Amino acid sequence: MSSLLSLFADNLLPIFLAAGIGVLISRFLNTNPRPLSQVIFYVFSPCLVFNLITHSQLSDGDILHMMLFAGLMCVLIGTLTWLAGHFFRLERRMMAAVLLTSIFMNAGNFGLSLNNFAFGETTLSYASLYFVTTSVLTYTIGIIIASMGTATLKQAVINLFKIPAIYALVLAFIFLRTGWELPVPLDRTTSLLGDASIPSMLILLGMQLKSVKLKGSLVPLALTNVMRLLVAPALALLLSLAFGFQGPAQQAAVLESAMPAAVITTVLATEYDVEPSFITAAVFSTTLLSALTLTPILAFLGG
Repeated sequence: MSSLLSLFADNLLPIFLAAGIGVLISRFLNTNPRPLSQVIFYVFSPCLVFNLITHSQLSDGDILHMMLFAGLMCVLIGTLTWLAGHFFRLERRMMAAVLLTSIFMNAGNFGLSLNNFAFGETTLSYASLYFVTTSVLTYTIGIIIASMGTATLKQAVINLFKIPAIYALVLAFIFLRTGWELPVPLDRTTSLLGDASIPSMLILLGMQLKSVKLKGSLVPLALTNVMRLLVAPALALLLSLAFGFQGPAQQAAVLESAMPAAVITTVLATEYDVEPSFITAAVFSTTLLSALTLTPILAFLGG
């Protein structure tokens, strides 16, 4: 028990404390989280992805395998959630809401932070690939789900080209394949901005969670929590063995898969009017309950 408490205190508590600062800032300064979100989205996150990939020792195979793993995890969890939703006879809009919160995890501000604290930079490199992959899926497949199937393929492709981290990943691939290196001033600039990404994400997480209200239908809420916090990490562990992942790759794959529901789903819910009160409740509840599930997962993975 003491070792689990130590794992929580060393790895999870700093994340919750930093997010708590974001809650206080939002509450007492009445700060709009959108400007910070835009800076993270357009500047900090792309620099982090580029810096991690270009400075890592990952091979092309490592990169492709992790991205394939992340995509397959989303497909499998989505399929299981869809089957469970039909079993519980969820109506169409609620089914879309449960799918969004079960498939898409907080791989960015929560996941990258925890991987960095618990396992270090190599694992963080793998986790960043997972994050980029799920970001692509969120802004394409996620939008199609949120819009109840009304989004066209053209709209999905356009949304894909709006993700700066995608360009950073492609550019990082080019640098890896060609052996190019940034001039020292530019390299240090991207490193500096990338280092600002994780603490900024945690503050943003708190600012966004401040507006969440815990209310929603019991069965769908329970289904989302079970899928996101229990089924997903168990499935990820089995799938990581099938992929032959070991060490940092397995740590990143399982830990990212075990993250609570993504805060971005609340934005999609509001934009497309897909049970926004339920989705905010799901994000809030999975985030709070994740402390109970992530601590033993960290112990298992060797955190």
